[in-house]
Amino acid sequence: MFSPFSSSASQQTVNQQNVAMAEQELEMLTDTFYRIVDSCYKKCIPPKYTEGELNKGESVCIDRCVSKFFDVNAKIGEAIQKKGQQSGIGGSVTGFGA
Repeated sequence: MFSPFSSSASQQTVNQQNVAMAEQELEMLTDTFYRIVDSCYKKCIPPKYTEGELNKGESVCIDRCVSKFFDVNAKIGEAIQKKGQQSGIGGSVTGFGA
């Protein structure tokens, strides 16, 4: 008899694996976000603020910086995937923002 409240060992293992995978993915996304913020901030925002809001040049710079970050991330992911396929490892690598 099936019970939605049963706690079989296999269900707990799957749930623990799902939680671990979700935590790892969240950690990777958070790391990527902070790397983007740090990199683009250093490139696009002057050390002395003259205005409270981003000006047009800063906004354009940040847009381009983030776009390039994702483009490079996707190209690296494709290159890693291709290397893996050539060496017979297989699997797939997904990039952020795909």
